[in-house]
Amino acid sequence: MAPDLQPAAKAAKQTSASTKRAVARRRRRAAKLFRHDRQLGSRFVAGADEAGRGSLAGPLVAAGVLIDYERLTLRDRRALGLLDDSKQRNAEEREALYPAIVRAAARVAVTVRCVRGIDSRGLHVTNLAALARCLERVAVPGAICLTDGFRVPRCQVDHRAVIDGDATSAAIAAASVIAKVTRDRYMHRIASEFPVYEWDGNVGYSTPEHRAAIIEHGPSPLHRRSFASIAYSQLRLG
Repeated sequence: MAPDLQPAAKAAKQTSASTKRAVARRRRRAAKLFRHDRQLGSRFVAGADEAGRGSLAGPLVAAGVLIDYERLTLRDRRALGLLDDSKQRNAEEREALYPAIVRAAARVAVTVRCVRGIDSRGLHVTNLAALARCLERVAVPGAICLTDGFRVPRCQVDHRAVIDGDATSAAIAAASVIAKVTRDRYMHRIASEFPVYEWDGNVGYSTPEHRAAIIEHGPSPLHRRSFASIAYSQLRLG
């Protein structure tokens, strides 16, 4: 038996080493996000981001997170050791990060905008207003406020746009996780009411199966009619 066990043991050891290296890379990435925010020179750093901007169905969810670096504990930093842009983490990892962010943050705000509001006001206008609302709810005097990618007109707090912010700033990355998890949870809950669209898997985004279901069954009340995408224009939903 011994000769047969040796290759298996070697493979297990290599897998373990590979996993450790991957975790170490992720922790270095998270440390870089925190280092970016700390170098801004403020005790308070707030970030805002959204989820659902590019989906065919479901709400737009924006989130704001305020980090107080004078109160952020070593335990908090360790719990957020795998923090990153929500798109770089799978659903299980995002769910694990969600409570850690809520515990570590000084303030967390979530703004949800429904499908009919998106259709009536327009996606971009709705997105900007939601991001502004989140920043305004979490900002405190002296805080440096950050948004992902672009500035937000008519926001009542001064802020800076950070290109690829969810992969650069810890505060924005934290907001991206909060927004993504909040929206995904809703889409999973509502999926059973509209099973033909398989929202428990695609959470409202465009997939071949999702588009085929819309063609076959028509749009649901939670589908956006105004969404200007190639996929939607091909469906000719009007």
